[in-house]
Amino acid sequence: MKYALFLGCKIPSQLPAYEASTRAVLGHLGVTLVDLRFDCCGYPARSYSRDAFVVAAARNLALAERAGLDLLTPCSCCFGSLRHAIRFLSEDAELRARVAQTLAAEGLTWSGSIGVEHLLPLLAREVGVAALAAAVRVPRSGLRVAAQYGCHALRPSDVSGIDNPIAPTMFETLIRVTGATPVDWPRRLDCCGDPLHEANAPLAGHMTRAKITDALESGAQALCSACPHCQLRFDAVQAGSTDPAIQTLLYTQLLGLALGLPAKSLGL
Repeated sequence: MKYALFLGCKIPSQLPAYEASTRAVLGHLGVTLVDLRFDCCGYPARSYSRDAFVVAAARNLALAERAGLDLLTPCSCCFGSLRHAIRFLSEDAELRARVAQTLAAEGLTWSGSIGVEHLLPLLAREVGVAALAAAVRVPRSGLRVAAQYGCHALRPSDVSGIDNPIAPTMFETLIRVTGATPVDWPRRLDCCGDPLHEANAPLAGHMTRAKITDALESGAQALCSACPHCQLRFDAVQAGSTDPAIQTLLYTQLLGLALGLPAKSLGL
């Protein structure tokens, strides 16, 4: 398996452990990652200019297409953004023509021939649950984990296509592969609060703390995410707080530990 790795903006600048653990785990599992000179996925421009958003996303898609590689991202937000751009381009001929004109200035084209995948379904479906289980060397037995899907990984379901948006099971299955026990917690599908923290910090903080409290009350010892926005939000809210805290782990770190990879290689 070979993919163009799309890290987005948040991971390299604020969460390098996600990049390190993604590279370590996928390299161990035989997945080849190719680095291209990608730019922002376009998400920050969505509220201001639909064309600017789609052009930014389409440029990345065109770079992957030129390399002949499907695109893989560990970021749920980038995943949703790129998948949305594909949907908009497929449905709107006038938009597609405007974007094609802009891309042509750089000698790029987009035809829709490459796919965009998120890390979780790659592991669950392409690598496969059975292969992951066979590769586990140090099971995380006894660890109770709350799975944080993140909004963009599941909704809208006809764009993301990862799992049932109301009753998903993929993340829990992947946690179980590591030997850990996924917990059932009422707020598992709630937003982490990150999209609101600049516009309404008190409300965003309340949403994040509510999730942390719910995970703890449900018996979780760790909160596991596969989205840099969620991970950063949980860590930021808990930093310096006197409220009860919960350990946060990226899924690639949890899986990497179960595979027997050195903690340092996982950014731990």
